[in-house]
Amino acid sequence: MQSLTLLSRENKIYIVTAVERWGTPTFSVSPRLFETKHIALSCPFRTISNNEATDKQKRSRWMENRPKKCKYGDSPFIHKNLSVMNHLHLGFVGTGRIARALIAGLSQREHTTFVGFDKEPIALASISADYPVQPCLSIEEVALGAQVIILAVKPYQMEEVLGELKPSLTANHLLISVAAGISSEFIRKNSRESTRVIRVMPNTPAFVGEGMTALCRGKMAADADVLLASELFSSIGQVTLLDELQMDAATALSGSGPAYMFHILDSLAEGGVQCGLSRDEALILGAQTMIGAATMVLSGKKSPEELKHEVTTPGGTTEAGLKVMDEKNIRQILIETVAAAAARSRELMK
Repeated sequence: MQSLTLLSRENKIYIVTAVERWGTPTFSVSPRLFETKHIALSCPFRTISNNEATDKQKRSRWMENRPKKCKYGDSPFIHKNLSVMNHLHLGFVGTGRIARALIAGLSQREHTTFVGFDKEPIALASISADYPVQPCLSIEEVALGAQVIILAVKPYQMEEVLGELKPSLTANHLLISVAAGISSEFIRKNSRESTRVIRVMPNTPAFVGEGMTALCRGKMAADADVLLASELFSSIGQVTLLDELQMDAATALSGSGPAYMFHILDSLAEGGVQCGLSRDEALILGAQTMIGAATMVLSGKKSPEELKHEVTTPGGTTEAGLKVMDEKNIRQILIETVAAAAARSRELMK
């Protein structure tokens, strides 16, 4: 028996895992923190033993002789006696970079079945070759084979995708969207009025397990849906729970943020090269400095401003560098960068 519980402590949520082994309960606390304004949530996850080799054989046979359409639970490698919380059937519409990162992070998750569809056959074939993803012939087949569907498509594709998905949706489906600028209400109104929707905005460091995902709940989503989505995306980094009105800002800051960081890092490294370092040396020094500075901020002990002052000695090298940044008004430039990205996120819904 395994259970996952979100415990709220000082506006932070910790995932606590309780597993019963040989009659003895064992508890572990995830090191990942989830910033939140919400109350504590909890939801049990029952597990059963499973013969992986047997499942692979069944999956292979079923793929060779599968029908064109297969309802959830019909395939021989799906445990028909399991509820949603016992065995997760996860579907992907779109198998691009973010979907691939999430599947990679979840590929070792027990009692999880993956199905996917992509309009680009090459992309679908690639992810099915690399991970245990059952390729589907249509969006409808994804809905028939999964109860949680990740909508990993571009914003401009969302309306068309929902139109194809709508006839196959039931009250048992949970939709999780990663599309920038697309509100949960847009998704709900273009699918079923009762559809449970979670909106998320991950970022590309998810590819190395260091992603930052902003998450908000739609009108019909339950606490258990929030918990499940948080658990899924914590496999690729950290998760923060926000109000949906904050999602455009989160998209601008953390969703687009890696590109800003790469641009800044590249500029710093070029400065190092011009001062006598090799390109590789400059990148290593700059990148590790970014990691170290971010780790100090995430420790929560001091603010960025306090940490900056600790590095800055009057009349020293740091002060000389910061003086140039102040003269060029780099701070305001970065503020306007985030504001422009947030405005564009809002425009995507128009």
